[in-house]
Amino acid sequence: MFTQNNKFKRFEKKVWLATPTMHGEELQWMTDAFNKNWMSTVGENINEVERIVAEKIGCKYAVGLATGTASLHLAMKLAGIKRGDKVFCTDMTFSATLNPVVYEGGVPIFVDTERDTWNMDPVALEKAFKLYPEVKHIVIANLYGVPGKMDEIRKIADRHGAAIIEDAAESFGATYKGKQTGTFGDIGIISFNGNKIITGSAGGMLLTDDLEQANKARKWSTQSRENAPWYQHEELGYNYRMSNVIAGVIRGQLPHLEEHISQKRAVYERYKKGLKGLPVTMNPFDEKNSVPNYWLSCLLIDESAMCKQVRGEQEACYIKEHGKSCPTEILETLASYNAEGRPIWKPMHMQPIFRMNPFVTREGDGRGRTNAYIAGSCVDVGMDIFNRGLCLPSDNKMTEEEQDKVIEIVRACFD
Repeated sequence: MFTQNNKFKRFEKKVWLATPTMHGEELQWMTDAFNKNWMSTVGENINEVERIVAEKIGCKYAVGLATGTASLHLAMKLAGIKRGDKVFCTDMTFSATLNPVVYEGGVPIFVDTERDTWNMDPVALEKAFKLYPEVKHIVIANLYGVPGKMDEIRKIADRHGAAIIEDAAESFGATYKGKQTGTFGDIGIISFNGNKIITGSAGGMLLTDDLEQANKARKWSTQSRENAPWYQHEELGYNYRMSNVIAGVIRGQLPHLEEHISQKRAVYERYKKGLKGLPVTMNPFDEKNSVPNYWLSCLLIDESAMCKQVRGEQEACYIKEHGKSCPTEILETLASYNAEGRPIWKPMHMQPIFRMNPFVTREGDGRGRTNAYIAGSCVDVGMDIFNRGLCLPSDNKMTEEEQDKVIEIVRACFD
């Protein structure tokens, strides 16, 4: 344990939040693309990655695209979102989840978070339909690799005749009631971004059981070229197809998915054990029905153990209190020892770009309040988790000794 007079030494090698874990097969398949001169957006690697992912996920068709965001964009187009359409969206997520709604001219309506999984609250979603019964699209993300309450959300969507676009960018390999995430929506997507559990440095995948949707996505992703002997275009297209070289990296990664999940789970369990006794909890999941992929291990500080913390748009400050801490103190302390943590995703309804968009809690319209608390109970759950939560270093290449040191650093913040 460190004190002000006897602190730990800095990590000589930075401890990262999450970085790619490479194995060697990736280079083999990249070299294969090079040797066969398939360096464009066609080739054996793409075909194999699409086949393997569809088989793993349990969907009929997987379409390899340049990024997860490109996959989401084409999902919005396939779902038929048009200019002026209101769309219910996960509130506590990365902006990439809903930016493609805006690309198509849709208007995001943010639905608050529930505490059991930190995902879209079904109670708030039902309330949203009472306020906006005309809505026909729901965009939901599975936060930090944890599935949401997919059965409840699916039932609500079906009752109101709404389609679901499922953003499983963070949850590849996670299951809910034995079913892979990415298959609960009418259209799903996954991401192979550099920090994801399986990476290609870039890349994404659109998931569907509809052959017509898969064919449209492939066509749109290659500039909507028609089947003609010349370059014929009859609708808007995009340069969104996955590179065969990137697909080679993913192809080499895919056999290691379960291994990565096991390693991530070990990180989560070591934090849970090592931080026992502190006034904190780990990011939750439904242990009866869900198996997360444990992409990131997160911490939530008990409300009674929060020191005073103020966050502006780009800066934060806090007042140190004995026996208490806050995300700002923990993150700054970790950084001072050369370890990377992150804040929880700042909810979208709190973002300057979306502050005028509607926001719905389980209490109803969430706008117009002067603060997030009513009679001592926080009704804006996403804001509360953002204020009290943080992401811990979750790299699956962390040694146990490095993680033990991170744990001691966190514990010392409460001294």
